[in-house]
Amino acid sequence: MAITKELIEDKIEIVGEHKAIQIRTATVIKEDDVELNRSFHRHVLECVQSVKNDDDSWTHTDTDISGESTEVQGIANAIWTDAIKEAKRTANEENTL
Repeated sequence: MAITKELIEDKIEIVGEHKAIQIRTATVIKEDDVELNRSFHRHVLECVQSVKNDDDSWTHTDTDISGESTEVQGIANAIWTDAIKEAKRTANEENTL
């Protein structure tokens, strides 16, 4: 009897005006290639993270996608244009006023 655990990115969605990427990962437990259990984890990536500094200036940082799968990196690089990033920076500043 061989029990295996497999992680599968089974759903990648692009949502919203600023093209957030939602990634759902399935954890599949199998015994002799028969699935015993499947559970899910979801995380969301936004193109820019913004922090308001004590002097009321802003620090904007592009999201580090180096730890993501090649597929997610390719999607992010294709959809997160400079225009999308700038719109997200502006929205982050406006939403915290």
